[in-house]
Amino acid sequence: MSNRVAIVTGASAGIGLSVASRLHGRGWVVVGSSRRGTGSNGWTSVVMDVDDDQSVTAGVQGVVVEHGRIDAVVASAGWGLAGAVEQTPIAEAKAQLETNFWGAVRVVQAVLPTMRRQGSGRIVLISSIGGVIGLPFQAFYSASKFALEGFGEALAYEVATFGIQVSLVEPGNVRTDFTQSRRQVSAPADDDLYGNAVAKAIGVMEHDEANGVPPDKVAVVVEKLLNSARPRRRVSVGKVGERVGLPAKRLLPYRVFEGAAKSSLGV
Repeated sequence: MSNRVAIVTGASAGIGLSVASRLHGRGWVVVGSSRRGTGSNGWTSVVMDVDDDQSVTAGVQGVVVEHGRIDAVVASAGWGLAGAVEQTPIAEAKAQLETNFWGAVRVVQAVLPTMRRQGSGRIVLISSIGGVIGLPFQAFYSASKFALEGFGEALAYEVATFGIQVSLVEPGNVRTDFTQSRRQVSAPADDDLYGNAVAKAIGVMEHDEANGVPPDKVAVVVEKLLNSARPRRRVSVGKVGERVGLPAKRLLPYRVFEGAAKSSLGV
């Protein structure tokens, strides 16, 4: 167990930090990465910008050179963007998907050759309940997580024959600095059409995040997936009232579901 090597992206704070700390405490050799580097709690800290091809390639190659293998990757690097779709500059929307979706894709592509040669590996993608249920005024965040859901599911089919297993973790509201670091779209000074609605919806979200589960709850789920002989494809994490929305969306008529979801989403 002490020889297992894991790369955790976004390890400078929040869910990534909790995952790296928990795995290190359980005997994993942990390489925690972020674009600015991260303080080490006993694991190896590396600078790796998931938005940059060369940075990801160099970071993963460095792990292989030093440790000779990669047993798991936990892709948790990400951030949030809040604002109305109509008022969001395309450049900001692209930046959101660049980190949250393409960043995970880069890391996965970089680790797959090593895992394939080993004949084993675990890939855990940190998705979101917002990757199954669209979040108003966070449409591009939801889009990035919806994309991650489809990517992870398709990837699982492709790599199963090589002994590589893929899981998606779908947190609800989690108490992290994600709330404070969420970027806000700047609405035009002469156009306040969405102002009140955005403020209300994001206010509800921030309140729920402040009262969400601690990030270690997500780390516990990740650890269980990595230790499971038959890990689940998808696991949700959070309060029951949030998680119940996932089966409800599948089972209820969409008008009934959306009617019930509006107040909880602040619309």
